[in-house]
Amino acid sequence: MIGTALHYLGNQSEARHHIEHMLDRHVAPAPPSQILRFQFDQRGLAQVYLSRILWLKGFPEQAVRTAQRSVEAARAIGHPLSLCIALADAACPVGFAVGDLASVEANAAILLEHSAKHGLHTWNAWARGINGAVSIRRGDVVTGLGLLRSAINEVRGTGFVQRNRVFFGFMALGLLRAVQAAEGLSIIDKAFPQSDDNQEHWCSAELLRIKGELLLLEDAPGTTVSAEFHFRQALDCALRQGALSLELRAATSLARLWQSHTRSEEARELLAPIYERFTEGFDTSDLKAAKSLIDDLSQTARVIRAH
Repeated sequence: MIGTALHYLGNQSEARHHIEHMLDRHVAPAPPSQILRFQFDQRGLAQVYLSRILWLKGFPEQAVRTAQRSVEAARAIGHPLSLCIALADAACPVGFAVGDLASVEANAAILLEHSAKHGLHTWNAWARGINGAVSIRRGDVVTGLGLLRSAINEVRGTGFVQRNRVFFGFMALGLLRAVQAAEGLSIIDKAFPQSDDNQEHWCSAELLRIKGELLLLEDAPGTTVSAEFHFRQALDCALRQGALSLELRAATSLARLWQSHTRSEEARELLAPIYERFTEGFDTSDLKAAKSLIDDLSQTARVIRAH
């Protein structure tokens, strides 16, 4: 529980320490007793949050394996709620994070069917929200935004406030793809006060980065400076939290901005050292995008030096 709280607060290093400490020493009680007391299987729940933490800290392959173990553990004990949280809070978000949309679709389908079968309405809404995010990533922004808005409305009154922050981020990304900056900024600006009220800071760096990308769409005086400010804030936030994956995303956004303003060498010097801190996950979407940009920046720098 301490590890989970630290994860949401944004202290990923300490969160990992507490959860791994628990997993190393966990002695499973009789399943019915712990589930009645805690609502979920505790070992499986620890794996759920560890998978999220591992991705944030820059270990995407380990995150995928840990998320899968949480799903397998929930299936093994046959507990509906434990399987829902393993799918919704581990398998699907980690799949999104590494860019494996096929696995997200498959796990969301299981969640949708499983939650309907057991009358778990909040988890059913969450599954439909995930499907909305997949639709956006696949290019069907209108359908995706509709599903996300519906999910937000259903989840809003349930007390599962953590999920709204994730949905807001997906909606803002959809509006970014639809080139609807004003509405996207409105969505992001609603997310920040809720994060502050709940001290839920784990996604602050990504929200800051998305806001910077939306500001660039406005193409108004001062937006470039404001976007750069938000990208720098996102970088600082991710660094403080020990969230290397979010640091890479923020650095990639800032490097692209600098590249467009003939600051290619400066952009490469920012992005390359962050990329080089990774030891795995080089086939995931974020790392491939960063590597491609680094190569472009290096080529530009060589051309400039040659002239």
